[in-house]
Amino acid sequence: MEYGAIDLHLRRSQVRILEESETVVLDRRIDTTRAALEGLFGGRARMRILIESSTESEWVAQHLETLGHEVIVADPNYAPMYGSRSRKVKTDRRDAAALAIACRRGIYRRAHRVAGATRRLRQELRVRRHLVQTRSGLISVLRSVLRQEGLRLPAGSAARVLTRLDRVPLSPGLDAVLAPLRRILAELTTALHTIETAIETRAADDAVTQRLMTAPGVGPVVALTFQAALADPARFGGDAGRASAFVGVVPSEDSSAERQHKGRITKTGPRDLRAVLVQASWVIWRGRSTAGAALRTWAHALAARRGRRIAIIALARRLTRILYAMWRDRTDFVGARPVGVAA
Repeated sequence: MEYGAIDLHLRRSQVRILEESETVVLDRRIDTTRAALEGLFGGRARMRILIESSTESEWVAQHLETLGHEVIVADPNYAPMYGSRSRKVKTDRRDAAALAIACRRGIYRRAHRVAGATRRLRQELRVRRHLVQTRSGLISVLRSVLRQEGLRLPAGSAARVLTRLDRVPLSPGLDAVLAPLRRILAELTTALHTIETAIETRAADDAVTQRLMTAPGVGPVVALTFQAALADPARFGGDAGRASAFVGVVPSEDSSAERQHKGRITKTGPRDLRAVLVQASWVIWRGRSTAGAALRTWAHALAARRGRRIAIIALARRLTRILYAMWRDRTDFVGARPVGVAA
């Protein structure tokens, strides 16, 4: 059996193939295209191919699998996979050589691969997030221009920004200056409305999303972002602590012997999910719902001791564990915790 490795890059990638004895069969640089991959790997006997998890890794892995090969998508943070590689002399060829040896000897840690539906959901949520950010940036520009003229945009939702702008007395010259912003904001608002409608429809048809939305502060976007980021609750072995560590809302730690020190949260994992969990925590903090009363009381008590910012992050961590437990145990949120989950 042969063993291959690809050091993937956007345009050109380095490929190395070894025999069972680790003799080099092929060491070549190719274009990162389906045609080039098929030209090199198509028609070869089934082999195991190792690639690092990256933006391009999933489509490359799927294409190689259609050619009949076994593909390992590996976690690039697993240091033993690279052997004695020196950072002082780092090249794509050396990286591919290290990966090929790791493939032959089984020295790798598999990265989690998500299903096509989950990957599509991630893409849809990412598009939505960037459109929201773009609209927020344009509204900031709009406010700034109005303030330069001694005017103010009335308060309200971003979705109704043009309606609010219509209430501002604009001179003909200023109205002409703002015309491009009006057009772009109108298009963005229409596009976002379409996306939001699709998200709400998807949430209404998905049992897991509906279950997660029983938690306080959690709407369709938070629930779907949580599902898209974690993909499968089984990957964490049923441990809610591992799930919160993956999200990056656990404290960093530098401890040795009797010395123990915990610092800021690690911020590893999906940044988008952390952002919406913090937003959900603020909703709980400011809300008055009965469902969120226990969490709100706990967070306010913590804030009295440690400060509000720390309390919000701690609330986001607790909410992460609660949502994971609800998904894992298929239970709705009741009171301070989901049914069937220990305190």
